[in-house]
Amino acid sequence: MSVPSSNLDPKIAERLKRDAAGLVPAIAQQYDTGEVLMLGWMDDEALHRTLTTGRCTYWSRSRREYWVKGETSGHQQWVKSVALDCDADAILVKVDQVGAACHTGDRTCWDADVLDAVVGERPDARS
Repeated sequence: MSVPSSNLDPKIAERLKRDAAGLVPAIAQQYDTGEVLMLGWMDDEALHRTLTTGRCTYWSRSRREYWVKGETSGHQQWVKSVALDCDADAILVKVDQVGAACHTGDRTCWDADVLDAVVGERPDARS
């Protein structure tokens, strides 16, 4: 797969493991509370823009264009740190979120549909 031209540092670009569309999932997390806010998608150029502007830039799969979080809504994400996971197939962006992170107007995308699940308990380490 050929990767579109980007200004992303080649040392970072060569490490990324992208899906068939050239995208990597990017999780936004509130930097001071650890609250998981949303999942977006980045290609090399979106990651480059995020690393160099201090604002989160994503690739919109539906609109097929770049979007800076909060550009129209005012619900901005100010970058505090960016990290790749151990396999370089996911990005964690710690941000200072202004207002809602979810397009529905909720603070996070993870509050609306909590599923029933058996809660696991780890064995007591002392036994």
